[in-house]
Amino acid sequence: MAFTLPELPYAKDALAPHIGADTMEVHYGKHHAGYTKKLNAAIEGTELENKSIEDILANVSQHSGAVRNNGGGFYNHDLFWQVMSPNGGGNPTGAIADAISGAFGSYDGFKEAFSKAAATRFGSGWAWLIKKADGSLAVTSTPNQDNPLMDIVADDEKGTPLVGLDVWEHAYYLNYQNRRPDYITAFFNVINWDKVNELFANA
Repeated sequence: MAFTLPELPYAKDALAPHIGADTMEVHYGKHHAGYTKKLNAAIEGTELENKSIEDILANVSQHSGAVRNNGGGFYNHDLFWQVMSPNGGGNPTGAIADAISGAFGSYDGFKEAFSKAAATRFGSGWAWLIKKADGSLAVTSTPNQDNPLMDIVADDEKGTPLVGLDVWEHAYYLNYQNRRPDYITAFFNVINWDKVNELFANA
């Protein structure tokens, strides 16, 4: 198979109480695993088997809905696990801290913009902090399993994802029921700013 389910960088209960082990069991073990399996089925026997997930998503308009949905689901969740840590949270440091202050005025300004993007995404989708081609930062959101790497998003919403927050109900319902804003607030307690700095430097 071209793609494999990546290992979690921490135990399934490590993000509790912000994200519980029962949510991780279903979200990682069922949803992410399902996207991985269905992506492989969608690209089997095609030239996409030899491409990176980033290359596939960059030209996703040329491919099937199954590639779009499951490729996005595979990539988005992989990033989601990486940008969280049981030792995360707090204020950003390093280069990403300076970039956030420059783009949003302060970390609180970023939190407000990011929380709004996550809370107002109707139905299922994602909120993102991205680094655009010109080096600037922006907050955006996408529906379903779309993301800012895809050639189907608007030009001003394209970029390299640095932080992604899953606002599908399966990401938070066991812990927060319909209280999406509480889940968004909890997410800031687990953001892995070391990883975000790494992604920022390499974008």
